[in-house]
Amino acid sequence: MASCGNPATEQDALMLRRTKFDKTRVCIKCRTNPGNVVIRHAVYCKECFFPMMSTKFRRTLEPSINAIPNGPRKKGLKPAGNLFLGFSGGLGSTVLLDLVSQCYFSNPTGEDAAKGGTDHPRNASVWKKATVCYVEMCNALPGTRDRTDEMRAAVEHYGHFDFLPLRIENAFDDAWWQKVGGQRPESHFNVDLANEELFMSAQPSPSSDSVASLRAYISSLPTQTAVPTAIQTLIRLLLLHTAWSTESSHLVLGTSLTSLSVSLISSISQGGGFVVREEAEEEWQPTVHVGSKRTVRVNRPLRDIGMKECAVWAWWHGLQVVGKESFLGGKQGIGALTKNFIVGLERDYPSTVSTIARTCGKLAPKDGSDTTCILCERPAQLGVQEWKARISIRSFDEPALASPPPHLQNVPSLPVPGPPDAAPPASLTPRLCYACHTTLTSRSSRGSTSSSLHANSTPLPMWVVSDLGQGGAHDHDSEQWRTRKMQERDMKESIAEFLLPDS
Repeated sequence: MASCGNPATEQDALMLRRTKFDKTRVCIKCRTNPGNVVIRHAVYCKECFFPMMSTKFRRTLEPSINAIPNGPRKKGLKPAGNLFLGFSGGLGSTVLLDLVSQCYFSNPTGEDAAKGGTDHPRNASVWKKATVCYVEMCNALPGTRDRTDEMRAAVEHYGHFDFLPLRIENAFDDAWWQKVGGQRPESHFNVDLANEELFMSAQPSPSSDSVASLRAYISSLPTQTAVPTAIQTLIRLLLLHTAWSTESSHLVLGTSLTSLSVSLISSISQGGGFVVREEAEEEWQPTVHVGSKRTVRVNRPLRDIGMKECAVWAWWHGLQVVGKESFLGGKQGIGALTKNFIVGLERDYPSTVSTIARTCGKLAPKDGSDTTCILCERPAQLGVQEWKARISIRSFDEPALASPPPHLQNVPSLPVPGPPDAAPPASLTPRLCYACHTTLTSRSSRGSTSSSLHANSTPLPMWVVSDLGQGGAHDHDSEQWRTRKMQERDMKESIAEFLLPDS
């Protein structure tokens, strides 16, 4: 790296690149052993690296274990329920599984066992039961294989956890919904994704094929970026509802610092800035179980540990990473572009990645919210649809905006049924947050899905159908608004009294 001067004649013109480590090759913790790994320009030896990782892991997880977050812990850690781990087979979840096993479920040995004995109260397990859940996605991603058996073998290697496999199509399965405590809805609803109002229609009989419903839902999404966002939402809600049904008070995910930074930037770029704090940590309560005060606390204990530290831990411990399927929406998707940027940033400037996570952790919405999005079950901003209508610039004269996207041009746009004075059909739009509404309705000239044969009859996940069945499709707001394109003659008649006569 050089300045604008001439290095041949000016000795100070050449700027030396910063070294990978700051001052010395000796470990900064023990000050005696030579370093084995460099973490953000800091040198650690192998003996000091392991306690450093365990300390970061405990420091992030343990303040949220007790019922009162960040409260006093003089009487030890006493969670309100069981532990539920989301396992994807990737690097982060593999390291998370190993850390949880070593820190909370392994019997003390050596000097630790001699301090009070193995039966001492401080050596008792924090959680009575721990369940590891894996969501299989082979039916959502064409060309992928079923990895359930490989994941089961990786979990059973520890012997402390119960393995619970799920499939992503369970989100559209009545049997799974009743198993996790949901009520069987009297009627199912379909939604029209070709219209921004997202009009719904009742389905007389639910589909018995959950795989077909899943593929119809994914194929109806308008863009390639919307596909991974929708899959992540389905996986998250599957884990949350299953954790609640197993009486688990904590759901821990293996999201490393690198993955968290990717999720934060990707979510903000897709309109999820209102819930940026929930990307790191949230407290979730199901909307379909009215009156229940039991919550599930979502924690990401590896959010201060980068991808490099996780790789070093897995290498030195000999962990076998099964691997997870990539569903970032192609090379031009927002998720894939964000991941390439963050990974490159961590390689060249590792400290800036932690700055992204720490800065986003300080953000908070200006106004709170007492409403919840019916699709992602996260806080929804009030008046977001009115705000979106004010800032949107539409010109029906432009062919790109007047016509549907390329993959929807063969699907006719249904007009609003009934006379102008009739009650409008039920709309899903008022019950969605900005990010979910944008995911379902965004249009793009490139990166769209190949086909959408079910755009006018897209099925909805079970928690959405159940919520609509309990509260009613028309009971969300006291007023129902309908948007329609006005003809030039109608617009002229509405402002006729303000127009000057033609001379």
